Amino acid sequence: MSRIDVRKTYKLYIGGAFPRSESGHSYVVNDAKGKFMANASLASRKDARDAAVAARKAFGGWSGRTAYNRAQIVYRIAEVMEDRRPQFVDAVQKSEGLTAARANKVVDEAIDRLVWYAGWADKITQVTGGANPVAGPFFNLSTPEPTGVVAVLAPQGSSLLGLVSVIAPAITVGNTVVVVSSHERPLPAVTFAEVLATSDVPGGVVNILTGSAATIGPWLAAHMDVNAIDLTGVAGEADLARELEVAAAENLKRVRRAPATEPDWSEDPGIDRMTGVLETKTVWHPIGT
Repeated sequence: MSRIDVRKTYKLYIGGAFPRSESGHSYVVNDAKGKFMANASLASRKDARDAAVAARKAFGGWSGRTAYNRAQIVYRIAEVMEDRRPQFVDAVQKSEGLTAARANKVVDEAIDRLVWYAGWADKITQVTGGANPVAGPFFNLSTPEPTGVVAVLAPQGSSLLGLVSVIAPAITVGNTVVVVSSHERPLPAVTFAEVLATSDVPGGVVNILTGSAATIGPWLAAHMDVNAIDLTGVAGEADLARELEVAAAENLKRVRRAPATEPDWSEDPGIDRMTGVLETKTVWHPIGT
């Protein structure tokens, strides 16, 4: 007896759950050859607001964890990705039109990128903080702290490695994120959300929306409870990037400006994506008996 295929429903990832879009809308996702792959949820303004609320709710607990514990959890994401390698290879291969060998290399790089950032979790404070010399009987100590809720417009071309490369640094240093995935290539992001849900990452630390950055981006840029925004996903779109920067200025968000072209994600990432979402707290303390 033949059986009916169990078709997968591609949903959003908000607060550790997988809701459908509040709008009830979806859009067609095609592979690199233009063939139908799936229907993905089309996130709305309300979905973006719900994701920001979930991220804010999770921020206190996540930022309050020890750096070592965050490192363990980010490393755990890499472990689960390794176990689900065939699914990621298939999604990347179809989404980006790569050969099987190249798709495998992209998945390797994404997993390695997570491990690399996990190693930085308990070291970034030593690199960016320190004791400052002052003229007086005081200790003067500078310590980096996470900035809060970070909105991330993920790269449009690199649907997995680029996605990991913008999420991992923000959460490694204690921020929570609301991510808008690649519009045309959202399936690796949805698969990544399923990994997050089973990797000890607390609900709300990472929230992933599928849809258009041009539609959702302005709401996140103007949101008064979002502390920073990464505009990498609108690379090359100068008019939209300018509009988002203006909206972000209303509550003095930290802004990572859109590059002229999408970066080469296989290059050494450096630490600037971590330091860009950190703030420095300086404490004075008197020396004495």
